[in-house]
Amino acid sequence: MAVPLFVAEKGINTFTRKEVSVMFMGEYSHTIDAKGRLIVPSKFRELLEEEFILTKGLDGCLSIYPMKEWKAFEGKLKELPLTSKNARTFQRFFVAGATQCELDKQGRILVPATLREFAGLDKEVILTGNITRIEIWSKDQWSENSSYGDMDAIAEGMQEMGIVI
Repeated sequence: MAVPLFVAEKGINTFTRKEVSVMFMGEYSHTIDAKGRLIVPSKFRELLEEEFILTKGLDGCLSIYPMKEWKAFEGKLKELPLTSKNARTFQRFFVAGATQCELDKQGRILVPATLREFAGLDKEVILTGNITRIEIWSKDQWSENSSYGDMDAIAEGMQEMGIVI
């Protein structure tokens, strides 16, 4: 069961409910079995609702979106103009392979063969939290995409995006 997404906030002689945003973070190593079943880490399961969306992600991974996040993303996709070839390609990329999932009693999801093939998921996988979504990587792909050797370049990129710490 998902954790409550509301907290009580005390005002002057009253309490109000304030929505708390869910944030996925962390990195977990798991295996995917021959049938394509994958255990979702308990820290992530606590934040997922009963149903969620699994689809292709950028950089060769898969993404799990809580339903609320998927609906917001879906709304943005609906706003794209059908007259734009890039927009149609973008919509197909994310929506055609998307599947609605729910956890089984062991905390697993079934990853369809087409998505396993897309992400190169074989046996060892890495699940990472990425704020509003969970990413599923093959161990090799994760190693390639998570090398952060040039910290100066990362710092410059942050500054270009307006992130200053």
